[in-house]
Amino acid sequence: MSFESVKKHFEQWNREQDVMEFETSSATVDQAAETIGVSPARIAKTLSFRGSEEQAILIVAAGDAKIDNKKFRHQFGYKARMLSPDEVLEQTGHAIGGVCPFGLKNNLEVYLDVSMQRFETVFPACGSTNSAIELTKEELLEYSAAKQWVDVCKGWGEDEVTATVNQQIQA
Repeated sequence: MSFESVKKHFEQWNREQDVMEFETSSATVDQAAETIGVSPARIAKTLSFRGSEEQAILIVAAGDAKIDNKKFRHQFGYKARMLSPDEVLEQTGHAIGGVCPFGLKNNLEVYLDVSMQRFETVFPACGSTNSAIELTKEELLEYSAAKQWVDVCKGWGEDEVTATVNQQIQA
């Protein structure tokens, strides 16, 4: 049902035919990157957190980004606490591995992390563990009805060499 709700969501922009369904799993960032043939960073992963009320909030971030707890607290005013898999399904209507900001069960607040702005296009999941769609940053913003771009992640945009040099400089 989740995959179908996402396809239906894209009908309003006549993009449902652009949703890709794969023979292999795209449930993790690395699996999705391998299946699609792009770098893991270009996979737009959707992370589910407890909001200030009962409703969850969704953060869509680049595949190589990790939530920075300090930045998250500064942005939202409360601690970053991820939902359990059951809570994710209950709040979004999507199971872990297919969570996306489209075709949601509930009207949730969606935020896009700036870690994705370095790419022309990114690949978010589409409600199942074997689906994705290629979207520009502008399309992702529009189609997800995101509230805004935020800066709540760390660790992105660094290859291993850059990360090693930065660690040596900081040491």
